[in-house]
Amino acid sequence: MRQLRNILTGVLLTLGLLVSIPVAAEQKEGTVDVKEIVFGHIGDSYEWHITTWGKTHVTIPLPVILRSETTGWHAFLSSRLEENGGTYEGFSIAPAGSKYEGKLVEHDAAGNEVRPLDISITKVTLALLINSVLLLVIILSVAHWYRKHPQGSAAPGGFIGFMEMFIMMVNDDIIKSCVGPKYRKFAPYLLTAFFFIFINNLMGLVPFFPGGANVTGNIAVTMVLALCTFVAVNLFGTKTYWKDIFWPDVPWWLKVPVPMMPFIEFFGIFTKPFALMIRLFANMLAGHMAMLVLTCLIFISASMGPALNGTLTVASVLFNIFMNALELLVAFIQAYVFTMLSAVFIGLAQEEHKEGKKEDKKTEKVKVLSER
Repeated sequence: MRQLRNILTGVLLTLGLLVSIPVAAEQKEGTVDVKEIVFGHIGDSYEWHITTWGKTHVTIPLPVILRSETTGWHAFLSSRLEENGGTYEGFSIAPAGSKYEGKLVEHDAAGNEVRPLDISITKVTLALLINSVLLLVIILSVAHWYRKHPQGSAAPGGFIGFMEMFIMMVNDDIIKSCVGPKYRKFAPYLLTAFFFIFINNLMGLVPFFPGGANVTGNIAVTMVLALCTFVAVNLFGTKTYWKDIFWPDVPWWLKVPVPMMPFIEFFGIFTKPFALMIRLFANMLAGHMAMLVLTCLIFISASMGPALNGTLTVASVLFNIFMNALELLVAFIQAYVFTMLSAVFIGLAQEEHKEGKKEDKKTEKVKVLSER
């Protein structure tokens, strides 16, 4: 029964994905523009496209907030651009092949494209806000239950019990074991990072509004997460951590006259958060692209006859069910890996002086021998 429920869930997710892709996509000589469909769904935009019904595009216009160096601040809905032929108050979306492709630009006196200060609420921004509110509701509901039930009362069940198990798993298996004795100081950030990434990964797999936005597949989001880990590692690093970077315990000829090892260690400060940023971004982006390309096979084969089209449609649906199940696992794994690596980097930065530890062990041995 459970397997049947999982299969039905996968079919519904796949059908939702098919509906969310514009069936009446732009076609040239009977071909479907796969590039436009794929990059249109994984990229950011100034409106949230829901579906296409016939020739009608169902979209949610989003607020555009710009500041031009010549005309000052502007605020309007993105639907104004379409209503006025693609240009409104001197602003237009840069065409394909442009330096600012897909972004709002204005033109100077010489006709060159100029990018204004853009703080618009785009699709990814709105999805980020929705997912953050959802995360707050979940966590605060759990906290509210514990405030109402004193310590020592009956163990929670249902959703609260599941969340307690989930939170303690992350706290004990990842944070406590990787950071070390000072784990309580960094547990709030690491728990927030884990559940923030996990919720955004899951919402990105929901193929209808308010899900479907590729938040963790946006490099700007993963860059901010990596910068938070970078600050937590280096701002709270111990003296031993910085000593091992600028004067590591290696043979002297690796430090003078050419500081080769200090340079490598210092370079590693920046490569660690960079690896965190690229790993999360690339894995989530690849999953979205794979499912979209598989779905596009249905429309590509529409002109190849009913036999081939029907075969590819069935294959596309089955592969999409498999990819959805795989992406559910990847959504958890990527949140787990990001949190684990962040905890490891923070734990390494909390390392105490090794010689001190050796001296403590020696003094303990001396005390034991003297007592004997």
